[in-house]
Amino acid sequence: MISLERVTKRYAKGAVAVAELSFSVDDGELCVLVGPSGCGKTTTLRMINRLIEPSDGRILIDGVDATSMDPVMLRRGIGYVIQQGGLFPHRRIADNVATVPRLLGWDRSKIERRVGELLELVGLDPDQYGRRYPHELSGGERQRVGVARALGGDPPVLLMDEPFGAVDPVTRSRLQQELLELQRDLSKTIVFVTHDIEEAAMLGDRIVVLSQGGVLEQHDTPAEILGRPATPFVADFVGADRGVRRLGVVTVDEGDLFQPPVVPPEVSMAEARRRAAGLDDRWALVVDDKQRLIGWVDLDPGLDGPVLDHLVEFEVQVPIGTSLRSALGEMLQHDVRWLPVVDGERYLGVLTPNALHAAMRRSVGGTPGLSGNLH
Repeated sequence: MISLERVTKRYAKGAVAVAELSFSVDDGELCVLVGPSGCGKTTTLRMINRLIEPSDGRILIDGVDATSMDPVMLRRGIGYVIQQGGLFPHRRIADNVATVPRLLGWDRSKIERRVGELLELVGLDPDQYGRRYPHELSGGERQRVGVARALGGDPPVLLMDEPFGAVDPVTRSRLQQELLELQRDLSKTIVFVTHDIEEAAMLGDRIVVLSQGGVLEQHDTPAEILGRPATPFVADFVGADRGVRRLGVVTVDEGDLFQPPVVPPEVSMAEARRRAAGLDDRWALVVDDKQRLIGWVDLDPGLDGPVLDHLVEFEVQVPIGTSLRSALGEMLQHDVRWLPVVDGERYLGVLTPNALHAAMRRSVGGTPGLSGNLH
């Protein structure tokens, strides 16, 4: 969808803001530009919609050179979000959201429907918010309106310039989650600027790390950038705690799970021990014939009678695809060393500390070790 080919931006007296920058953003991908102040992130973003013209190189949008397009029509086809949403203070919220549809010549009824849809999409009641002015909204609400306005003409591309940088941490976290949910529903091609590597790792499908002068240091997935920094600059920028941050971008995969003994609920404890014999485990998972997880039992030889008489239910279980950070948080919160993982109602296996470590190694191409055990 978007491709930069050796793009350079020079200013007066030869100052270089961006130096021969090349990278691409696939359809439906959320790509984050990250780096310190003065590294050319915003300049790069603005060159994509020609608010700033490049000095050299090419920017292709869906295979077409952006410089060959009418700049006004180009911008109407690209959503643009900045801090606080960049709303027109003298216009009501509904009028702000309707800006691009009106410029595109949509009829009134279609515009009204679109405004209502978009306000609902970003969690704002059209009847409650449509007639308000920007100064009557909180920072988080203004930011939601900014996203709704950027989506007004249903553009395939969104450019977002530190959109959540001016709100408090709690609101920022909520807006980040809402953006991820919107992206899952809409699959827009998004270029997002931030100086925060944690935000970049949380949101991005891929990250572009820039150093001073718009020099490309690394373009890769969050897991690769946090796990295998390509240059000393990247290693320093992502920080010494990058291993902890990787927990938030690596998800639980079925291949990472340990498989303890499994027994059905209707058998006796003696039969359960017989089925688990040779597996060197002191516990067994109890799973019914539809692969639904019921609980677990201690295989202590002194326990007799039906399995159901000794069944212990789980305090917590997590769905497949949960981030390792969330899974580890559940382990610590509930003081357990293993965590059942399910796909809907279907039991898949358990996550152990050793399995979690293996998943971290797998995320950067390492050789997984033993998945661990329940002990």
